This record gives sequence, structure tokens and C-alpha cells, in this order.
Amino acid sequence: MRRRHKARRWTLQILYAWEVRGRERPLADEAAEFFARRQVGSQTREHAERLVGVLAERMPEIDDALAGAAENWDLERMSIIDRNVLRIAIAELRYVEDVPWKVAIDEAVTLASRYGGSDSPRFVNGVLDALAHKLNLIAT
Repeated sequence: MRRRHKARRWTLQILYAWEVRGRERPLADEAAEFFARRQVGSQTREHAERLVGVLAERMPEIDDALAGAAENWDLERMSIIDRNVLRIAIAELRYVEDVPWKVAIDEAVTLASRYGGSDSPRFVNGVLDALAHKLNLIAT
């Protein structure tokens, strides 16, 4: 599943660029330009495009789920990295059926560890744990 890990990293880069540029154009256009400038393996690209497609189509629902799970946190107060790592994980948790929930959370924490701040892994894990409980993925 190394390809999917790379796909998540590419997706994070696309989301980051999209936000830094002010979300002025559709996310799908940002992704198309991104992939036009890089050589990405077909299976990796396929999963990244799948994630971008879900994110582009379901961003309001994903952000609502994120806001509901991140109690006392305004989405705009989160770092760009943390917010987008969480968006990717939520997209996988809710809309990508062939990704186990534990994998989605573990991958998000790994991305947060690599690209976020020192508190990012703990923050991302806490938010996703809360969401997993709300979605009844974790037995209480």
C-alpha cells in the first residue's frame, strides 16, 4: 500500500497549494496542473485523483464533520497542514470504502508527524478519534 501513502502525500501537496493560492480555482484544476508538472505512477496518481475528486465533491460535508469533531476549534485557526491532513482522513473514513478506518487514522498521524508541527500528530489523532467514535467505528 506504499502507493496510497504517496497518493496521500501528493493530495496534501495539492490541497496546500490550493489553499495558499486562495482557493481561487476549482480543486480539480489545481490537481490537473499539479499532475501535468510531475511524473507520478499510475496507481499512485489514480488514488490521489480519487481523493481529490471526493474532496472536491464533498468538501462542505467533510468540513462539517471536521468542525463537529474538532470541538472548540475553528477550521481557519487550524494550521493548513493539520486541516488538510484531517480532510484527507475524513474523506477516506467517510467516502472511500476500501480504506480501513485504522489505516486512515494511522496515515493521517504519519502525515501530521512528517509535515505538521510538534503538536500536530496528537491533535490529528485526537480529532480523528473523536470522529471515529461519532461514526461508531470504535466500540465504546
